[in-house]
Amino acid sequence: MARVLLPPVFLAGLALLGWFGGLIWFAQTIPREEGWADRATDAIVVLTGGSERVSTGVQLLAKGLGHTLFVSGVHQGVELREVLRAAKLDPDTLECCIVLGYEAGDTVGNAAETAAWMASRDYHSLRLVTSNYHMRRSLLEFDMAMPRVDVVPHPVAPDAVKLRDWWRWPGTLALIVNEYNKYLFTLARHSLLS
Repeated sequence: MARVLLPPVFLAGLALLGWFGGLIWFAQTIPREEGWADRATDAIVVLTGGSERVSTGVQLLAKGLGHTLFVSGVHQGVELREVLRAAKLDPDTLECCIVLGYEAGDTVGNAAETAAWMASRDYHSLRLVTSNYHMRRSLLEFDMAMPRVDVVPHPVAPDAVKLRDWWRWPGTLALIVNEYNKYLFTLARHSLLS
């Protein structure tokens, strides 16, 4: 009986060890600083759901790093002035060049909504603004939705996410484990579609 159970137990142990090693790699390689490359793109795309994302997107637009700022995943009925006020920005700030997307409810939806918007504008490059822990999965989703679009990642480092000694902070630990599991699922989908 022990010989029959050994291979499944051994395989389960290897799988757990692999998952744990991957989690450590995932957490340790999350960008610790805001922003990459100052190269301009056709659009700046902000994914809602995290602090400081919209204000970062508006700052990048003000610097001239994109023609238009697209905010994906805005709740129905929320208007631009409300979004800007919530981000502690002057509601008149670059209002002419900001577009809100209301269709997305998750990261898969963000990628699909952005792909449709990019195609409608005939844009071929974008700067993606999202939280640093969310960037790796977002890039996979965007690659699946629009493989021919050049995406420049621009991770935002939220103050509430404690990446130094991340395992000691229960909120950060739970966030990273959850995001890592979602990343693995997205990676599996990406591998099947590639």
